[in-house]
Amino acid sequence: MKHALFALAVVASAPAAAQDWTAEVTPTERGYLVGNPEAPVKLITFVSYTCPACKNFEQQADAELKASYIHDGGTAVEVRSAIRNIVDLSATLLTTCGPSDRFLGNHEAIFATQDEWLTKARATTPEQQEHWRSGGLGEQMKAIASDLGFYPMMEARGYSTGEIDACLGDEQRAVAIANNSEANHTDYPYPGTPSFVVNGTLLADVHSWAALKPALVAE
Repeated sequence: MKHALFALAVVASAPAAAQDWTAEVTPTERGYLVGNPEAPVKLITFVSYTCPACKNFEQQADAELKASYIHDGGTAVEVRSAIRNIVDLSATLLTTCGPSDRFLGNHEAIFATQDEWLTKARATTPEQQEHWRSGGLGEQMKAIASDLGFYPMMEARGYSTGEIDACLGDEQRAVAIANNSEANHTDYPYPGTPSFVVNGTLLADVHSWAALKPALVAE
């Protein structure tokens, strides 16, 4: 009986496990916040999906950023899309397709397949480029997604063709995404992507995980 009581006492006194904030995704006015919305350290990342340096940052930062900064709620990361070209717009319409809890997986999938679809984008013919510029904005977005293989990528994530078409054809949302990108650059005139804001301050000459990490440590 004493042993049983001792075991119960040990269980009762064990500290509760800390909340894992890495799966908490909250839509914001201009992007998506990953982590604790009340975190003392707020990091904004400006990324372009057609930017190879942004893919490198995601690959280098992802595991450590989640495990050492986001997980326990000390740091929250807001991802904001930088729209540099029409392909960025099509990709962003897909990463933001559906409920907010799907954003992170979509975001990671676009970057994971970037080498494949960006190679296709660089090899487009004049006829394809003309097709991308014809019709309404929604039709342009669908043409790009079709030519670059975005449909099978999103279908592998559980989306139907109808759902993909609806997201790509949402011209009002496309315009809002483009406007948000311009507003971001007005508020924080960053020179290129990726770029970072920590607690409201744009970091100068910081465009990689190796350069960003010391700034987060300092905070």
